[in-house]
Amino acid sequence: MAIPILSLLSLAAANAINPCALAMLAFALIAILTKDPRNRKKVLQVGFAFAIGFFLVYLIYGLILINVLQLFTALESVKTYFYTAAGILSIIIGLFNIKDFFAYGSLGFVTETPRNWRPKLRGMISRITSPIGGFFVGLISALFLTPCMMGPYIICCSLLQKQLSFVSSIPWLLLYNFIIIIPMIIITLVIYFGFSTVDSVYGWREKNLRLMHLITGIILVLIGLALIFGWLY
Repeated sequence: MAIPILSLLSLAAANAINPCALAMLAFALIAILTKDPRNRKKVLQVGFAFAIGFFLVYLIYGLILINVLQLFTALESVKTYFYTAAGILSIIIGLFNIKDFFAYGSLGFVTETPRNWRPKLRGMISRITSPIGGFFVGLISALFLTPCMMGPYIICCSLLQKQLSFVSSIPWLLLYNFIIIIPMIIITLVIYFGFSTVDSVYGWREKNLRLMHLITGIILVLIGLALIFGWLY
């Protein structure tokens, strides 16, 4: 059976436009420019280092998930139940994202980084002074952002393990995670070349925050329905 490329790309896009990760990168670049406003070279270095750290964490997550899911779905009798559960999870996360488009923060939560974690993250990010610091903050940010990014990734890995061996799934994981960091690379380059400022980029993110939740939510609901009705396996 062919790999559902469109589904994987859609899931990767849902992860890539996640407002949590973009906010963390914006904080990192603000920290660098606040300390040395004219050092745009360091913006490039820190932005790329942040993206690489983020990439590595989610690649490792993917490799672990595929191994675990292959063991879990080895029994033919549980496969249908597993994909139905994955579909329901996708729809629930999608509906929560759509909720944040129509009523941001209602029900006492948002589908982003938990609010009580944010001061700690901002404190760490404000101390960035080098690409090495950017790399480690990228790693740590990826760990903190697991709750608001893992849903689509679990679905992606479940699709890959269904169709491919562990080794054959690696190139797809590399592609998926590269798509996740494309917005980070774009933001870094835009600021480095002076096409925009960090404040403008962060302002755009804040202005379009609800729209990003809506797009993510619609993608996840559609993927969830496809899993439940067996259109992807």
